[in-house]
Amino acid sequence: MVEELVAAGVALASAGLVYVAAAARVVKQYERGVVFRLGKLRPQVRGPGFTMIVPGVDKLRKVNMQIVTMPIPAQEGITRDNVTVRVDAVVYFKVTAPAEAVVRVEDYRFAVSQMAQTSLRSIIGKSELDDLLSSREKLNQGLELMIDSPAVEWGVTIDRVEIKDVSLPETMKRSMARQAEADRERRARVINADAELQASKKLAEAAHQMSDAPAALQLRLLQTVMAVAAEKNSTLVLPIPVELLRFLEKGAQVAASAASGASAVPAASAASAVPAASGAESGGGARRSVPVESRTVQDELPSGEARLDPDQDVSILRQE
Repeated sequence: MVEELVAAGVALASAGLVYVAAAARVVKQYERGVVFRLGKLRPQVRGPGFTMIVPGVDKLRKVNMQIVTMPIPAQEGITRDNVTVRVDAVVYFKVTAPAEAVVRVEDYRFAVSQMAQTSLRSIIGKSELDDLLSSREKLNQGLELMIDSPAVEWGVTIDRVEIKDVSLPETMKRSMARQAEADRERRARVINADAELQASKKLAEAAHQMSDAPAALQLRLLQTVMAVAAEKNSTLVLPIPVELLRFLEKGAQVAASAASGASAVPAASAASAVPAASGAESGGGARRSVPVESRTVQDELPSGEARLDPDQDVSILRQE
């Protein structure tokens, strides 16, 4: 009898151990347990730690509550400005309502992945190429809202969405490179022109300052010669001051005016001698000498002047 009781106790203990082993469940810290009893969802969600279920009646499903990093495959689309691009992204999400994530959608991971791909293609078609390249933060926010709207009903919250890379055709890359090069060249030319303008203003101020002190130009010339000589070149360039050229020009003008004045003095003396001689002859009463003197004066006149008739001169003198 005792042996039977011991055997029953051992059998009962074994059955209890088997039951406990079949009913015992361990939920990890980052997981939550959703229990279905005979196919019906139990309202209480099992937390982390040790828990028990009814074997053969209850079914425990564990849901991961960690943030899931899911890459979105590269999607090819045409932007609003008709440029073909390939864009890939990554989405970060987590489950906030385990029961809804299990009940409302068959596979919430697959659902989020498909929704992310669809939203990415949609955002490509609504955006321009410049927005995809420069305004990624704005596009990330728009893409996050597009994915998060249906995901809330699945008990999933989108943490963030990031566009990883934008692939462009080779022709578009070359065009953008030429555009960037042209823009940089334009800015370089504008900077050079601005520098020339400022330099010209400073040079004009320096010229006005040197015009008040001519010795400053000579000092500047000496500094230029010293700067050229310091480089130990075989050729020495010596500029000629403008003041020296002006001095030589003035000297040439003075010499030319002096030469023209000296040639005019003998002509004036010869012209004054003719009336004096004619007056002396008329006082002496010699009538035939007048034509001789008149011929002498006429011979000294230029070839273009009109000559007087000798008989006409004599008649004039007789009347006097």
